[in-house]
Amino acid sequence: MALSLLKNGVFNRLQEDILALQGFRTPVGTRRIDFGLGMMDASFPNHTFPTGVVHEFISNDPESAAATTGFMAGLLGKLMGEYGICLWIGIRPIVFAAALKAFGVEPHRVIFIDLAKEKDVIWAVEEALKCESLAAVVGEVREITFTESRRLQLAVEQSRVTGFLHRVKPRAVNTLACVSRWQITPVASRLEEGMPGVGHPCWRVQLQKIRNGEPGEWEMQWLSGRFEYLPKEVSDNANEVAEHSPSVYIAQRA
Repeated sequence: MALSLLKNGVFNRLQEDILALQGFRTPVGTRRIDFGLGMMDASFPNHTFPTGVVHEFISNDPESAAATTGFMAGLLGKLMGEYGICLWIGIRPIVFAAALKAFGVEPHRVIFIDLAKEKDVIWAVEEALKCESLAAVVGEVREITFTESRRLQLAVEQSRVTGFLHRVKPRAVNTLACVSRWQITPVASRLEEGMPGVGHPCWRVQLQKIRNGEPGEWEMQWLSGRFEYLPKEVSDNANEVAEHSPSVYIAQRA
């Protein structure tokens, strides 16, 4: 029994050392952020959503881009907390800032930067990720090379800032140095009986790759300021895209 416990302890320490070398370090003296992702946490290294790394999001159409923006906003709200600042950089960021409040993000703490060329966006994202004062950086880019993504990952390994790369209609889904790759698509929401309007934002969340973790797929909604999993009977009936889902409105600029 003692030998078994010793082996388990050695294994756990080796695993922690390996994860630390690959950028999954637990920040010293800071609280662990609870993203409220529930069962999804089992897919992540250390069983928690990786921060201080770069995540890649792929969208193939405007509806998926809107759903992705909503899902990212839910994560940003937890990352930013009460005082954090986020930079949102793109050629023409399409997010409707006021809608971020529904996902727990105060719009006045998001700085939007519009640039003329995509290569300038990548440079600006890299420089922003070096700033330790930021909680997160969102970069809207279509194409990015492995070398460029490697520079972004090296930047966050020093600053511990979390980066989101949102790639809408990329020509190719190439290999990047990002820790994860996500694809978010909208699913039909269900209205309560007798209630008018539209339902809560609902998504099919695909974690297509995760370094030192397990890919997976879930159907979720944003309800009362938190992520919730759709009941199976609802998920089975939510195969049509919700063209008028509230998550679409976050991507409409005033």
